[in-house]
Amino acid sequence: MKLLKYVLLAKLIAVSYFAVAQTPVFVSGNDGYKSFRIPAIVRMPGGELLAFAEGRVGGSGDFGDIDIVMKRSRDGGKSWSEIQVVASYDDLQAGNPAPVMDLSDPVFPKGRLFLFFNTGNNHEGEVRKGKGLREVWYKTSTDGGTTWDAPVNITTQVHRPKQPAVNAAYNFPDDWRSYANTPGHGMQLAEGPYKGRIYIAANHSAGAPKSNFADYQAHGFYSDDHGKTFKLSETIPVEGGNEATAAELSGGRLMFNARNQKGDVRARIVATSSDGGAKWDTTFFDHNLPDPVCEGSILTLGRSKGKNILAFCNAADTKMRDNLTLRISFDDGKSWKKSYVVDKSTAGEKDFTAYSDIVSTGKNTIGVLYERDGYKAIVFKNVEWGK
Repeated sequence: MKLLKYVLLAKLIAVSYFAVAQTPVFVSGNDGYKSFRIPAIVRMPGGELLAFAEGRVGGSGDFGDIDIVMKRSRDGGKSWSEIQVVASYDDLQAGNPAPVMDLSDPVFPKGRLFLFFNTGNNHEGEVRKGKGLREVWYKTSTDGGTTWDAPVNITTQVHRPKQPAVNAAYNFPDDWRSYANTPGHGMQLAEGPYKGRIYIAANHSAGAPKSNFADYQAHGFYSDDHGKTFKLSETIPVEGGNEATAAELSGGRLMFNARNQKGDVRARIVATSSDGGAKWDTTFFDHNLPDPVCEGSILTLGRSKGKNILAFCNAADTKMRDNLTLRISFDDGKSWKKSYVVDKSTAGEKDFTAYSDIVSTGKNTIGVLYERDGYKAIVFKNVEWGK
């Protein structure tokens, strides 16, 4: 009888913890949007947090009237500002917000914030058939996201569409169709021969649709001149590579981490690069990072014993979007020694935790911005981790 009481008490504590430990940021049905999806977060040099998401006007679908919206927190995520629209595409789709701070441009000594995003004029399935177009853009801000410069179209530099009827420059034989940059933060290399490089993980489909999403593959793009020009990386040599993220390893190397859209292997696709993400040295499935075919986020935190400390967050389940777990690696991602359950369903609710993005909020704290409870809200939680 005592054992049963302890079990019930433990369950009650767990339910209470998950119910009150996170702060709502974007709540579906509020602020003029029926749904919010696709979280991204970045920390300003002064400590402010900027949270981004897709504000979906008509519903939860991936295509439609979709804006990129933002809120800010000046108290470490305890409270959040009013909503701000930062990118739109008339009544069509603007999505996949990918913010990153450029902290090495001498023209902007206080740093310049980049926001990369995509626009689209048709559903993804139709775009894969060649009946639509995805384009790639960025905007910049020098005042912490209060105001933004006009968007810059970089499609011809980082995409390979074959749509000459739309734009004569869109006539690449590669015939890339669907396209998405990382849903989550971008990165800037902090050391090594490619120091200052802005790097954005991405993915594309090429040619006619194939079964089991084999027409998808992941890639990256980068700038070594603070956004004046961009180059494409090699394509990751794994069919089905989809939504991706990247982080810096020790020595200025780079780790790429992608979703496997085929779903035949329920683990993350990982590639490593010794030349700043232009070419790939190794590619493998990391079975220490189980995945239900969902987005994930990776972040460099610091260094320990000559190796970079990495954090990785995803729905760590091979069947359901649930069990959101934060993992810490002290050896450049070779192993993941510590893990923390950020949030988890108590009764197997569908899609209880899905997309997430992470940001360093202190010496031993990581902020997690994530979709919760069947996409009803995007919430924020600080998680303590120890070395």
